[in-house]
Amino acid sequence: MSVRRTSKEENPESCEDIIGNEGIGAHPGDTEAESLKLKPKIKMITFMKHKKNSKSAATFNPETPIDLDFKTIEGIADSPGDPEMECQKHKHKTKISDKIKILDFMKRQMNLKSSHTVTPEAQSVDLDFNENLKQNHLAEAQQQLVAAEERLFGSNEVASAEDEDDKLQTGYEIYMIRLRMAIYDSFNKDNKETLKSALTSILQEEAQDRRWEGVAVEQCPIWRPTKCRELHDTLLKAVVEERMSNAVEQENGADKLSTSLKREVCRIGKQVQKDLLIVVRVLRVCYPPDFDICRMYSQLYHQAFSTRLQELAKSSIDFEDCLYILSWIVDYYPRDVLEHKELKEHINNSSLGPLLPEEHLKTLEEQFFSYKEHEITKWLCNALEKEVIKWNAGTEPDLTDGYYFSNLAVDVLPLVDATVRDVKSILVCESKAQNILCPLDTFLIRYMKSLEELLKTKQENIPNILSANLVSIHQFRYYVQRAENTFSEETRTACLSTLSDLKSFCHKYFLSRIHTEMKSIYRKLWTQVWFAGHDEVVEELVKALENNIDHFKEMKADCLEELLVELHKDVMVEYVRRMMKQKLKLKDKEQQEAAAEFICQDSSKICSVFPKLGSKQEWLSQILLRLAEILRLQDPMSLQLEIVTLERVYPDISEQHVLAVLNLKSNLSNSDLRRIKLCLREHRGALDTESSPSFFSKVRVKRKILQMPG
Repeated sequence: MSVRRTSKEENPESCEDIIGNEGIGAHPGDTEAESLKLKPKIKMITFMKHKKNSKSAATFNPETPIDLDFKTIEGIADSPGDPEMECQKHKHKTKISDKIKILDFMKRQMNLKSSHTVTPEAQSVDLDFNENLKQNHLAEAQQQLVAAEERLFGSNEVASAEDEDDKLQTGYEIYMIRLRMAIYDSFNKDNKETLKSALTSILQEEAQDRRWEGVAVEQCPIWRPTKCRELHDTLLKAVVEERMSNAVEQENGADKLSTSLKREVCRIGKQVQKDLLIVVRVLRVCYPPDFDICRMYSQLYHQAFSTRLQELAKSSIDFEDCLYILSWIVDYYPRDVLEHKELKEHINNSSLGPLLPEEHLKTLEEQFFSYKEHEITKWLCNALEKEVIKWNAGTEPDLTDGYYFSNLAVDVLPLVDATVRDVKSILVCESKAQNILCPLDTFLIRYMKSLEELLKTKQENIPNILSANLVSIHQFRYYVQRAENTFSEETRTACLSTLSDLKSFCHKYFLSRIHTEMKSIYRKLWTQVWFAGHDEVVEELVKALENNIDHFKEMKADCLEELLVELHKDVMVEYVRRMMKQKLKLKDKEQQEAAAEFICQDSSKICSVFPKLGSKQEWLSQILLRLAEILRLQDPMSLQLEIVTLERVYPDISEQHVLAVLNLKSNLSNSDLRRIKLCLREHRGALDTESSPSFFSKVRVKRKILQMPG
C-alpha cells in the first residue's frame, strides 16, 4: 500500500473539499443526538483521546474508557472540547469549525477508484455517511470511511492537510461509537439487522487493519489498527456480565425460594439458560460462522456463572445453600442448560471446564457429606429411642392386619434410602454413598442391646413387642440384602450378621419357652415307655406343639414361617439327640425293625404339624426316615451303603453320630464296624459341605461314645 498523501493543490478532490463547514447536523431538523439515537449517559469503553504530531502518531486504542453524555452530543465538536483536546488542536494548528460535517462519502464514492468493494446495499441507496448511521447501515458507513481513508493515504505525495485527518478520525470515532452501541444492544430483538451490519463492518475493518500491517507507525492513520474484533469480544464480556448482574434484580420465578443465596443462584442460572437460548435462536443467524458465537457466548456465561458461584462458595453458607449450589452444579446446570434440547448441539461441554474449581467443590462436598452423615445417625438414634420409651412404658405394639407391627424400620429406612440417593446423585461418588450407610450397623448393634435390656424388665407384653420387632428386623434384612442398594461388602456382611443375631435372639426367647414346656415330653422319647406305646407319646408331643404355635396367631405370616422352621428343626434335633443317648437297646432284628417303623410313624405325625402352619422345610422330614432305614437294614454291605448316602446328604454328621446310631444295633459285629469306619473316611474328603443343610452339628452327643474298633 502506498502511504504518501496528495497535497491539496495537486488533488482538487481533497478531504477538505468534500467535508462541509456546517457540522454533522447539516440536515434540516437533525441533530446528532437524533440521528444516532443514543441513550443518555451510557458509560462504555470508548476511544483514547488521540495524540499525534506531524511525524509520529500513537496507535489508536479502542479499549480506553471515558464517559459519554449522549444528550449533549450534537456532533463531535458541537460542544466546547476539553482543554487537552483544544491544546492539541492548537499545537497542530488544525482549523476545524465548531460543527464538523462528515463528508458526503456516497456522492463522491462513485468517482473514487478504490480497491475496496462497496456492498450492493450501499450501492443501491444514495446515502451519505450521516444518513447511513441514522439508518444503522454500519457496513456502508464503514466502507465510506475506508474509501476516504484510501483517498487520503493512498497517494505518494506529502501530507498537507491535517484537518482532513481530524475530520476522518472524527468520522471513525462516531462509527466506533455506533458499532459499540450495536454490539452492546445485541439482545434487543429490534437490533437484529443493525447487528448484522455491524458484524459485516467488523470483518471489513479487520481486512483494512490487515492492509496496514507492516507499515511504519508514523505512516499509518492514527486510528489504525482499530481492532474491532477485539473490541467486539471485550464488549460481549461486558454485556454478559451486566446481564448476569441485572438478573439478580429480575424475578425469573425464584422469589419463592427460602434464602437470598438460593434466589440469586436460581436467577442467574435461569438467565444463563434464557440468554443462551436467545443466542441460539436469534443471534446465531446474525453472525458469520468464523465468529463461532455460540461457543463464545457459552464460555462467557459459563465463566460469569462460575465466578459468582466461587464468590458465594467462599462465604459461610448453611447446609441448605450448600445443597442448592451443588444441585445446580451436578443437576440443574447440566440438565437444563448444557443438555437442553436446543442448546446441546451448539455447546461443547468439554471445553467449558468445571463450574467450580476443585478446591471449592471439595469444600462444599465435604460439608454436604458431613451433614448427611450426622443427619442419618441422628435419625437412627431418635427412632430407636422413641421405640425404647414405648417399650419401657409398657405400651402395646400396634396391630396391623391382625399382626403386631413395629414402625421402627418404616420410620428409618425411607430416610436412609433417600439420604443414600442424595449422596449418590449430588456427590456422584459410589464410595461416598456406601460410606453413608456405615452408621446402620452401629444402629443395629444398639438395637440388639436395647432388646436385651428389655428382657431384663420381665414385662408381660414382651412376647408382643418381640413379635412386632421381628417385622422390623425382617424389613431391615430385606433392605440390606437387595443387591441394588448401595452397600460395601464389608458393611453389608456386618449388617446381615447383626440382623441374624437379632432374629435369633427373638426366636430363642419364643422357642426356649416352648422347649421348657415340652421338656417332660422329650424325656419320654426313646425310652421303654416310648417303645411300649409310642403313639401316646408322639400324640402328646404334637398336641403340645399345636397349642404353643397357636400363641403366635398375631405374628406376621413370614415372621411366623421363619420361627416355625427353627421350631421344626429344634424338635427333630431333640428327637435325634434322645435317640442317640442310647437309653434303649435294640437286641435283635425284630426290635430294630419295630423301632424303625415307630420312627417313620413319628416323623409323619410331627412333620404334619408344620406344613399346615407355613413351614416348607421338607428336607427335615427325611432325616428320621434315613435313620430308620439304618436300623432296619441287617446286611452289612447294604448298611454300609446307606450310611455313606446319609453322610453325603448330611455332611455335618460325624463319626460319633454314626457310632451312636450303630450302637443301637446290638447285633452288629466289630468287623462290620471297622469296614463302615474305613468307608466313611474314604468318602469324607469328597463331601460338599457348603450347599448341604446343617442338622447333625446341632445334635450334641453328651455321653462319651466308645470309638469304633480299629
